[in-house]
Amino acid sequence: MSDLISQAFGHPMERSKAMSGDQPADRISVRDYLTEVEIGAFQQERNVVQRLRFNVVVEVRDAPEPLEDDVDRILSYDAITEAIEAELSAERLNLLETLAERVSARILAEPQALRVFTRIEKLDRGPGALGVEVVRALGDALPAAEDDAESPSLNPLVVFLGAEARAAEAFTGWLDQFEAASRPVVICCGPLEGTAKAGSALTQQRIDLLSIEQAAWQMAGRDARCVVVNTRTELDWSMKHGQISLWAPSKIVLDATGDRPQDVGDGSDLALWFAGLMGASDLLYVGAEAPAASGATRVQTLPVTETLPLP
Repeated sequence: MSDLISQAFGHPMERSKAMSGDQPADRISVRDYLTEVEIGAFQQERNVVQRLRFNVVVEVRDAPEPLEDDVDRILSYDAITEAIEAELSAERLNLLETLAERVSARILAEPQALRVFTRIEKLDRGPGALGVEVVRALGDALPAAEDDAESPSLNPLVVFLGAEARAAEAFTGWLDQFEAASRPVVICCGPLEGTAKAGSALTQQRIDLLSIEQAAWQMAGRDARCVVVNTRTELDWSMKHGQISLWAPSKIVLDATGDRPQDVGDGSDLALWFAGLMGASDLLYVGAEAPAASGATRVQTLPVTETLPLP
């Protein structure tokens, strides 16, 4: 095996040494960090947890003063493992390449970091390990994603419209109320009546989510003030610019990490989960039964009337 091939398949520590030249930087590393997560672009990788193995080497700048055995003066190993876990918990990803880019960017946000070698491998997709490796230095990595905790909540009003409410003549008047409201409004709904039934729970989930999106587009066709949105970025932009958003749920639901509704049903539980995800303090069910509420969201059930008592 040639030196170049050996370096390519060697541990990132060897790659770092080979690329450092005559003035090698100090390094810290995390080897064989194993975790389990749902990731992947293929349908068979949905709702399946896979093992990932991380090997990360970080080249660090020289300390400006003696370390004096003070942990606050070094780049901690925890900064690497916390960067991994933070990006894994942020959202469900399709690509290892995206994950490697984001982990590297988060590590390079540390003041001591100069260059990072990040290798990630899937251990359950075949007889061998399938992976990617990226090398990023200061100035050529993407900006690290902001933590949700650091982003101010827009506290939208989430409104769930039942089948009767979606078709009500009062719909246009409600939009007038939403436009005049002092907070962003996001409208949710359930699947259309007559949505096809499937034998597989996973297939049924996808059918129901697409049916909700059809219902959202039907409402958008009734009034141009309604904007169908399906990503968190679109939602944030729409809310900040005073638009009335109609939630198309497929991407956010399927890409979510942690607990999420698997059974869409009539969409009422999904709306409650979404309100919690968005940090909404109020959720109105119009012409629909509300599920048992939990968490910080206040839930109200309202009849289909000409005007809605908005909180």
